[in-house]
Amino acid sequence: MQAPDFSLPDQTGATRSLKDFAGKWLVLYFYLEDETSDCTDEACNFRDAHGAIGELGDAQVVGISKDSVESHKQFAKHHNLNFPLLSDPEQKTIAAYGAKGGPHGTLRMTFIISPAGEVAKVYEDVDAAKHAGEIINDLKQLQANA
Repeated sequence: MQAPDFSLPDQTGATRSLKDFAGKWLVLYFYLEDETSDCTDEACNFRDAHGAIGELGDAQVVGISKDSVESHKQFAKHHNLNFPLLSDPEQKTIAAYGAKGGPHGTLRMTFIISPAGEVAKVYEDVDAAKHAGEIINDLKQLQANA
């Protein structure tokens, strides 16, 4: 399945689109809210694994929530996050990926998108503390089979 396109501002105000990641593996994760316990654990887990993920085919991590650019800016600064956080207040991209729902309006989901822009793997039940390790193992396997 082709990954739905998006064009959203990151925590610096720069617009990021799916096409910006063409030719690279993309780990696109949806989360509920900045500065909440599990979401902070997940973001910091990805931060700490950023180098290991990046070594796998120049893979990139991108987070998306309905929080504002300013909220993302503070969240990224507070936790020294080293990847883009995209703001989707209207939840159009969140809905396009099937991640809209739950009591906070967003489901914790992750998609690995291939360099060709296709959804290679979907995670619907994410353990925030262990998720980056899963991503690393699955990226290795996906790349070996590509």
